[in-house]
Amino acid sequence: MTQFQRGLTGGQRRLQSFFCLFATVSTASDMDDAIRKAATLIEALSYIRQFQGKLTVIKLGGSAMEDPDALRAMLQDVVFMATVGLRPVLVHGGGKPIDRAMAAAGLQPRKVLGRRYTDDETLAIVVRVLLQEINLDIERQIRALGGRAVGPHMGTIQFLFGERLELPGPDGCPVDLGRVGRVTRIDADLIRDFCAAGVVPVIPSVAVAADGGWLNVNADTAAAAVASLLRAEKLVLLTDTPGILRDRRDPQSLLPSLNAAQVQQLIADKVIDEGMIPKVEACLDSLRAGVRKTHIIDGRLKHSLLLEIYTDEGVGTEIVLGS
Repeated sequence: MTQFQRGLTGGQRRLQSFFCLFATVSTASDMDDAIRKAATLIEALSYIRQFQGKLTVIKLGGSAMEDPDALRAMLQDVVFMATVGLRPVLVHGGGKPIDRAMAAAGLQPRKVLGRRYTDDETLAIVVRVLLQEINLDIERQIRALGGRAVGPHMGTIQFLFGERLELPGPDGCPVDLGRVGRVTRIDADLIRDFCAAGVVPVIPSVAVAADGGWLNVNADTAAAAVASLLRAEKLVLLTDTPGILRDRRDPQSLLPSLNAAQVQQLIADKVIDEGMIPKVEACLDSLRAGVRKTHIIDGRLKHSLLLEIYTDEGVGTEIVLGS
């Protein structure tokens, strides 16, 4: 390494290595490939300038967490964002790993009004899987990719605070969901301080209750709460579909952009139903709270995060409040 290279930051060295690709072309096909890469960078430049220093909350879940290659590609996107001066915040769940851990412990998942009922035994597994396994692994991977990250798995940092969630039953009376909660407060200053220093906060979907215990929080609603309370520029939900499809059987029927009125009409028409409803409702809640744009994208597609946010066409569905 030269004296000049030693004076560069890690991020600058990564960008320098990327641009060095253009200095090593030797054939026409190599040159064409390098030109396409350069064009992509130029296209991204205006978006990088536009979102410089602004917060983007990214909810990670579903198959993107089950596929090591997809997860690594997404975390590479996050490291890239932080390297060029953007401020990503990761919020993650862990439904499938939690189900596997419960099965290994001989516990049967129980749903009440579509929510995971969380008794003390279930809560202990949720906290262990989210904090000690998933959160720690994501932090390690970001560091291995050259970035910096911090999560609450050591117990010395808390990002989310909440209260028990009560939902009305068919008779109008509150239904007991156990230790299930909703986010009422976040340590916004701490999150912003980490982001300003180029450190990615990695936040599991559990909140601290007033009694000091944990609450299990739906990851989509946790991400929406974080985005809302931070007044983030964007909220991005990674899912197992290309976005919102007019016909679920046809990936080509992707709806690239929707406003709140169109979303409500699609719900009424049952085009948006089942598991997609809480996701779009999380998007709408965050938009009403001041988040400028929300995105639902396919976490299984490598680098979908960068493709959606930093290219002209995008790859998922963008949801905004007005037309």
